[in-house]
Amino acid sequence: MKKKTIVVFILAVVAGAVYFVYPKSAKNNPNEKPPVRQNAQNVGRRVLPVDVYIIKSHGVMDVYPANSFLLPSEEVDLCFEASGRITEIIFDEGTFVEKDQLLAKVNDAKLQAQLKKLQAQLDLYNSKEFRQKSLLAQDAVSQETYEESNTLVASTLADIELVKAQIRETELRAPFDGFVGLRQVSEGTYANPGIVVAKLTKISPLKMELSIPEAYIDIVKIGSSLLFTVDGDTLQYSAKVYATDSKIDISTLLFTARAYYPNLDRKIPPGRFAHVVLQLNYDKNGISVPSESVVPDLGEHIVYKVNNNKAEKVQIEPGVRTESYVQILKGLNVGDTVITTGILQLRDGIDLQINSVR
Repeated sequence: MKKKTIVVFILAVVAGAVYFVYPKSAKNNPNEKPPVRQNAQNVGRRVLPVDVYIIKSHGVMDVYPANSFLLPSEEVDLCFEASGRITEIIFDEGTFVEKDQLLAKVNDAKLQAQLKKLQAQLDLYNSKEFRQKSLLAQDAVSQETYEESNTLVASTLADIELVKAQIRETELRAPFDGFVGLRQVSEGTYANPGIVVAKLTKISPLKMELSIPEAYIDIVKIGSSLLFTVDGDTLQYSAKVYATDSKIDISTLLFTARAYYPNLDRKIPPGRFAHVVLQLNYDKNGISVPSESVVPDLGEHIVYKVNNNKAEKVQIEPGVRTESYVQILKGLNVGDTVITTGILQLRDGIDLQINSVR
């Protein structure tokens, strides 16, 4: 019993020694690192890399965007004036023809025969009139007899002109330079004046018609310039207004203007859809910023500029907007540095790292 008591006592002493000795040894262990408490001074500030644009003064054009179709300046249906069987078709479909070029013809055999008959009669009447004139000078014939022969000559000449006019009606000629379209008849067809042989289109120049708000009626005048592009073509083309309507449409408050594009190389076919920019006013001292730098914000327009390597939020008043730039009317000045990238990550006062400048 005594032995058991001694063993229990020894175990209790060992356990107590472990309890008191271990924490001290752990606290004094040189390899043990205490926890680090972080504060605001230990945390690095965020720096946003951005590209910037330095504002420069340059000319800014006030424009009005519009749309229109490019139309042929002239276009007609080619028809014969006379009836008859078509004996010749002399044009190739889809080719360029010149004014007065013969394109097709109907049968004129009877008219040609009649013309020959009249020309033979004219020779006879001319000879008779010459003889009568000589006899009249010798008082061998009366004035009345001479005038009768002279009248026959004049009447025959008039008949010849009439037959020639009828022959011209059997000829189909181009009324202007242009491209002739697909033909609708064949040789041997009996043509009436209403039958369309083909369509003739003048594509140099091309014409466009625009509907302009009444506010610009004093600006858009004959000679005003406009620029336009067509889908699938990166080039920009220039046209000029050549006519405006005499009144404003009271239902739409718009007036109509027409413009010509020379199309000298005949590169653009009629019927193309044109995206038009009508040039209105020009500000030679205007400023603008890249369109990607302007952010809409609750009905306002915001731009971030660089101020001591920090972002500064600026409210602006935009003017003319193009695909690449926005005119600035208020809020920025020449020399300001505007941020063009990382727009969605910008906050007022954020630190910046400028990567590229333009």
